[in-house]
Amino acid sequence: MKKALSFLSLAIFSTTAFSNPTSDENLQLTISGYEFPRLKPILNGQVEIEGVDLHFKKMGIGEMNNDVLNGDQTLDITEIGLHPYMLAYANEEFRDYTLIPVYPLRVFRHKSIFINSDSGIEKPEDLRGKTIGTPGYSSTSLTYIRGMLQDEYNISPQDVNWVASDVDSSKGVTGAVSAQEAHMPNGVVVRTGSAGKDESELLVSGEVDALFHAAEPEAYIQGHEKVARLYSDSRTAEQEYYQKTGVFPIMHAVAIKTELLEEHPWLAEAVYNAYVEAKQIAYGQMNQIGWAADMMPWYVQELESTRALMGDNFFSYGFDANNTKTLETLFRYSYEQGLSERELTIEELFHPATLKLAE
Repeated sequence: MKKALSFLSLAIFSTTAFSNPTSDENLQLTISGYEFPRLKPILNGQVEIEGVDLHFKKMGIGEMNNDVLNGDQTLDITEIGLHPYMLAYANEEFRDYTLIPVYPLRVFRHKSIFINSDSGIEKPEDLRGKTIGTPGYSSTSLTYIRGMLQDEYNISPQDVNWVASDVDSSKGVTGAVSAQEAHMPNGVVVRTGSAGKDESELLVSGEVDALFHAAEPEAYIQGHEKVARLYSDSRTAEQEYYQKTGVFPIMHAVAIKTELLEEHPWLAEAVYNAYVEAKQIAYGQMNQIGWAADMMPWYVQELESTRALMGDNFFSYGFDANNTKTLETLFRYSYEQGLSERELTIEELFHPATLKLAE
């Protein structure tokens, strides 16, 4: 692959400073992740990881989780669900992969609470005592949502009734739920919904009053009259939450095979810097031509509004103050909810060469 220069001239993030000192031949590695604009410069060869030739394997996040945590481990560098990895690390002594502080997917989750309009739920406090459906109880998204409800409204997981669907309407996009995402804590009863019904059908039928789900349920996408978001203005709710807490929830991280890192200690920082350079290229494209490439009519105004609230580097990697707080908040939520057997730390989960990085 021929390396193209970033038009932002970000020499500080050049991967050439982390070349393989022990071999004249590039490592042949397999990488997986969603083809987000912030990753594409790596996949198309515009940004190289010095000393590495990459083969891209297309997968959904469920497939990536299962390959790494429960399967054949065919991936050398991969996007991974943060909370499933945490549960494998804390509860199963999983050490085959190590995280680096790259966060390919970050999403505020107020928008991910859906209600049946006949349920009588009008505000978050009304969730208490209701029946809530989900296709994956211990996914990263659900763990953040439950923690937010506990912190902001004093609603604990024990204050609601839980129903797990045995079908997920978004499986075609995300892949199958991993074993870690189906982990159930002691002290919380989760029953299985009607056989053959996905989470969207459970909500429409009234078998559940509300639905917590990372993806929009099929009924919502189709505009079903009985299905709505709990937060009708979720944008404002999420912005106010960020202003109050500084937390921008991290859904996915990047993991590298531990044996590779042990053999090639330069690899962790080289991979990190390549992801940073790719993200900077994506920022540049947003600035220069994003308004034309995207179909949203108020793209520029939304970008400017986001920067005014969160700063220019609103999709940051590494360990700045907000990222550290976001990660530690998820660690706390997982432990408080009885999912992780102990409260994890940044220092144990992430590669030591990356602990002082922030970009």
